[in-house]
Order: sequence, then structure tokens, then C-alpha cells
Amino acid sequence: MNTLLIVLTVLAALALVAALFVVGIYNKLVGLRNRFKNAYAQIDVQLKRRYDLIPNLVETAKGYLKHESGTLEAVVAARNAAASANAGAAANPGDPAAMQKLASAEGTLSGTLGRLFALSEAYPDLKANTTMLSLMEELTSTENKVSFSRQAYNDSVMAYNTQREVFPSSLIAGTFHFTAAELFAIEEAAQKEAPKVSFS
Repeated sequence: MNTLLIVLTVLAALALVAALFVVGIYNKLVGLRNRFKNAYAQIDVQLKRRYDLIPNLVETAKGYLKHESGTLEAVVAARNAAASANAGAAANPGDPAAMQKLASAEGTLSGTLGRLFALSEAYPDLKANTTMLSLMEELTSTENKVSFSRQAYNDSVMAYNTQREVFPSSLIAGTFHFTAAELFAIEEAAQKEAPKVSFS
């Protein structure tokens, strides 16, 4: 009887240790997932700021670039597509399809903004416009903040993905459906650079 009590106590203690171990890993995975979601929220803030600046930029340029309406329309369309892709990614940060769609839309937007900036170089009055200069400066600052936020997000995703892939966390991650998160990466080398803004 005494031996049975000892065996039951040891088994109960082992079960408690195993349960605490599983809870610890589960909580760590939840914390890492929340960290990368928060990091994406920082990107979201900067991207929304960027999307808010673009219509003002287009409106300012519109008066000077009357014969370049195709470029202006392309910028607006790319901005709207990127904002829509961002809304999808914000709903589920880390979702591979949403992040790839966002990276593609952001690459297109950067390309069209680059064309707008290159085109604006040919218009001296536009280059000298103080509103345009101010908007360009704000956009450049926002681009830098997006880059820093993207790096923080990718670091958080890497930590989360690493934790969910190592043993024994991989067992807990699989059991509780902790899926892999996608990095926010821009594939084309030309799209990796922020648009160059220079009115000198």
C-alpha cells in the first residue's frame, strides 16, 4: 500500500512537471506570435501614413504634370492596391499569401513612385514647390520608418519561426496549430530601395 502511494505520487509529480513544461512552451509561442503581430502593427502605422501622403503628393503634382495623367493614375492605382493588400496582411500578420501580396503591391507602388519622382525632375516649377518639397521629405522619412519597422517585424517572425521549429517546441506547435509566419520580404532588387527623392 505504501509503495503504491509512492508510485502514484511520483507519477502525479511527473504529470505535473510535464504539464508545466507544455504550458511553458505554449505560452512562449503565444508571446512570440503576439510580438510579431505587434511588430506588424508598427509597419501598418507607417504604411498608412505613407498611403495618406501619396494623394497629397499626387494632387500637388497634378497641376504641373497635366500631360502626365497616366503616371499620376498609376501612382493612385498602385497606392490603392497596396492599401488593400495591407488591410489583408493586417488582418492576419504572418499569413504567407497576404504577406506575399503585400510585398508585391508595395514593390509596384515603389516603382510607380520612382517614375513619378523621375518625371518630376523635368519640371523646375514642381521641383521648387514648397508643398511638394515638404511632402517628399515626409515621404522619405516614412520610407525609412517602414524599413526599420519591416526589420523589427522580420526579426520577430524569425524568432517565432525558430521557436516553433525546434524540438520539443515543434511538438507543441504542431499540436496547437502554431503555423509558420511569413517574412515581409521584397523580392526584386530594384524594389528593395526606397524611392530616391532629390530636388537639388
